[in-house]
Amino acid sequence: MTTRAPHVAIVDYGLGNLFSIQRACEQAGLSVSITSDAAKLETSDAVLLPGVGAFATAMESLQNLGLTGPVKELALSGKPLIGICLGMQLLMTESREFGRCAGLGLIEGTVERLPGGGGTGLKVPHVGWSPICEPVPGAWRGTLFDGVENKAYMYFVHSYYVRPKDEGTILSKSRFGERDFCSAIGRGTIMGCQFHPERSGPEGLRIYRNIHRLLSEGEIE
Repeated sequence: MTTRAPHVAIVDYGLGNLFSIQRACEQAGLSVSITSDAAKLETSDAVLLPGVGAFATAMESLQNLGLTGPVKELALSGKPLIGICLGMQLLMTESREFGRCAGLGLIEGTVERLPGGGGTGLKVPHVGWSPICEPVPGAWRGTLFDGVENKAYMYFVHSYYVRPKDEGTILSKSRFGERDFCSAIGRGTIMGCQFHPERSGPEGLRIYRNIHRLLSEGEIE
């Protein structure tokens, strides 16, 4: 007797490192489809929303493909939705990148530019390896980060970060210069990572394995 592997759908809207995410999911034992078909998102066990580039361009692309409404409806219905990098930022109410642009509004808060330039000595974008930290001890138990080492290094490429209104939605914090910023977020079955777990070695792959385990056990459904 065989057990069906949980199936995740990766949203293809032209702005994501889709195939590296696909490989990480497959390595974790998940079955995967890359799609811009809302019906295929609906039949998946979870939806992954990737993204690199500009916030407004991403929202426009989702809208043009007719995916904005379906993605929001699926998330609000309880379908697990996991945003990665720009995909996490799209979960928020709005971005301040090149003016104001409305996001999916699934988690209340804003997307703002990292402090850098001028006399700070900090270069934006933030590119490279930085640790992620539990906001409080035990916060990762039963989440996508279960078993990930506190202060594990993950790979980041970003110029903007999220500021959720409810600090209770922060799953991890990281540091840029002298400022802590939210590097992962979660509210119910809606979650996101600012970093790229698929490019973050064994600790990053553990996050995809946790997706498999939690879906298999019905802990996120």
